[in-house]
Amino acid sequence: MNETIRKRKSVRKYKPEKLGQETLLKVQEQIKSLKPLYPDIETSVFVADKVKRTFGITAPHYLMIYSEEKEGAYENVGFIGQQMDLFFSENGLGSCWLGVAKPGKETGEEDERQGQLKYMICIAFGLPAEPLHRSVNEFKRKSLSLMSIGDDSRLEGARLAPSGVNLQGWFFIAESGRIHCYRKSPKGLIGMIRVYSQLSLIDIGIAICHIAVESDNFEFIKEHKVPEKEGFIYVGTVT
Repeated sequence: MNETIRKRKSVRKYKPEKLGQETLLKVQEQIKSLKPLYPDIETSVFVADKVKRTFGITAPHYLMIYSEEKEGAYENVGFIGQQMDLFFSENGLGSCWLGVAKPGKETGEEDERQGQLKYMICIAFGLPAEPLHRSVNEFKRKSLSLMSIGDDSRLEGARLAPSGVNLQGWFFIAESGRIHCYRKSPKGLIGMIRVYSQLSLIDIGIAICHIAVESDNFEFIKEHKVPEKEGFIYVGTVT
């Protein structure tokens, strides 16, 4: 398994100093190299210094992610954002998804839009003021038997993926070299809160990113006939 997946953690405490210009240039280069889950969805990813509503998580930088609004947009955002999360961890930087943060006036996006793109989510990042990594036995995750059927070594990477309030609202069915990916159907109080419903879409995109990192060749498609999973919605299949 990819070593970064095995040790990454969500860092919530940061040193206040800004990153050096050389490091920020590496971040910009990584942004340019991001691979989308859905290439036809337009996105914009850039670095800002301040956001609103961070609930006590203050970082020197924030990765702002904007997207065209269309089917698959939130899954796509999770997929590209997690590539950056892993990049930060691999390069000695802490990071943390901020599900309810909003753009500040400093970004110039008071209406939450950049042109015709909608603000979706951001990731705090910077030099960590707490341990950057953890051992695999420190992950608080469900067992594979509770979130998957079938045998595929890439499922462990998906199991270790982060999710909003650690809900882990996904399920996977592995068969014949394929992994069918599902997200939990939004029901109850959580399902009624729009932000959590959107986060569940981002979450499955994050998990699929981990599967992609673990894949020698990665392709994501919608299949017409797939197994049904009660209480879950089919998202797509990794081939």
